[in-house]
Amino acid sequence: MRSRRKVSGAPTSPRRQRRRRRRAAIVVPGLEALLGGGPAAAGLRSGPRVGLVAHPASIDRAARHAADLVAAHPGFRLVRLFGPEHGLRGEAQDMEPVAAGSDPLTGLPVFSLYGADPSSLRPRTEDLEGLDAILCDLQDVGSRYYTFVYTMAHVMEAAAATGLPVVVLDRPNPIGGVAVEGPVLEPPLASFVGRYPLPVRHGMTPGELARLFNEAFEIRCDLRVVPMRGWTRRMHFDGTGLPWVAPSPNMPTPATAEVYPGGCLVEGTNLSEGRGTTRPFELVGAPWLAAPPLAEVLAREAPVGALYRATSFRPSFHKHAGESCRGIQIHVVDRAAFRPFATYLILLREARRLAPATFDWRREPYEFERDRLAIDLLLGRAGLRPLLEAGATLAEMESSWTRDLEAFLELRGNFLLYPE
Repeated sequence: MRSRRKVSGAPTSPRRQRRRRRRAAIVVPGLEALLGGGPAAAGLRSGPRVGLVAHPASIDRAARHAADLVAAHPGFRLVRLFGPEHGLRGEAQDMEPVAAGSDPLTGLPVFSLYGADPSSLRPRTEDLEGLDAILCDLQDVGSRYYTFVYTMAHVMEAAAATGLPVVVLDRPNPIGGVAVEGPVLEPPLASFVGRYPLPVRHGMTPGELARLFNEAFEIRCDLRVVPMRGWTRRMHFDGTGLPWVAPSPNMPTPATAEVYPGGCLVEGTNLSEGRGTTRPFELVGAPWLAAPPLAEVLAREAPVGALYRATSFRPSFHKHAGESCRGIQIHVVDRAAFRPFATYLILLREARRLAPATFDWRREPYEFERDRLAIDLLLGRAGLRPLLEAGATLAEMESSWTRDLEAFLELRGNFLLYPE
C-alpha cells in the first residue's frame, strides 16, 4: 500500500491553522479577561449600561472586535461607542477629522473623539449620561507620540468630573516593556502628541499608563484596570500569539512599531516618512536626498541593531506623492540592541547636513497646533532642536535629558503591573 506523505509546501488546512494560533496565544488581553469574568471582573454590578472606546485593533484572540463582543455579551448592555483618531473601525487617515454616526455592524451610535478642533478630543458630559461605566480598549504602540493613550486620558478626565468608572482593558506594549528611551516631555511642549512628561519610548502598557496618569498626574477618576494574563515585559508582539490588526492605517505591522519611536520624528520635516508606501516609517527619503552618504553615516554612527540600505520609493499619497524619492530603508536585525529614537536623531541631523538648502522642518499645522513647530512637539524638549541643528553628537544630545529620564524611571516603577 502506498504510504501517504505530506507534500512539501502544501497549504495547511484552515482548521490546523486555527489550532496552531490557539496554541501560540499565550497572552489573554484585558478584553477577554473582562468578557470571561463578566462585570464582576471590573468591580461592576450586574447588567451595567456601558460605553466603549475602541479602534480596529480592539480584538480578541480570534480577531473579533470588542464592539461586537460586548454588544453580544449577556452581562453588559452596550449603549454607545466612541471612536478615537482614525475612527472606531479605522477608515480615516492621520489628522483627518472623524464624524459622529452609527456603527453599521452593531447599529449603535458612535461619538467621535477626534473632530475638527481640540474640543472634540474629550467626551462631553452629556455623552456620558446614562452610563454605569465606560470601557476603554485601545492598542498602543509604546511611543509617546501615539495619540490613543491621550484619548484614554481625556476620557478619564471627563469621567472624573461625573464620578463615572473607567475600565481600561489592558493590551501588550508591542515593542516590549523593558527598554525606555529618549527625552522626557517638558510641560510647555504638551500637545495631543504628548500630554504628559513621558519619554519617547516609555516601556509601559495602556493599563500601566492609565494608573500613572490617574495618580501621578492627578486625574483622580474611578479607574479599574483589567490586566492581561500571560504577558511579560520582555515580550514583543510576535511573542504574544495574538493577531496583529493595524491600530492606525500607517501601523501595518509590529515591525512598524519597532521603528516608530524614531520614525515619527520624520513627520516634523519635509522628508517623506514612507506614508503612501507599504513600509511607513521604515522608509525615509525625498527627491533631493543623497541616499548613499546618509546610509554610510548611519552605518558608522548609529547604535547597533539595524542595517541601513540606500533605496528609492514613490509614495502614492502624502508628502512627495507620485515623485521618486531617494532615501533609506531601516532594517531592524536586533530588537534588543536597536535604539530607534537615537537612530532617527542621527538620520535627521545628517539629512539636514547633506541637503542644507532643501531640508526643512514642517511648517504646516500639526495635530491642532498652528504656532509651534511639529518637530519641537515631537522632540518634547526645547533645547534639543538647536543641538540637532548645530550638528551635536549623539552623546551630547543624550546628555541633555539623562537626569530627567532617570527620575521618570523611578516614578514609572510604582505603576508597573507585569514581571520581566
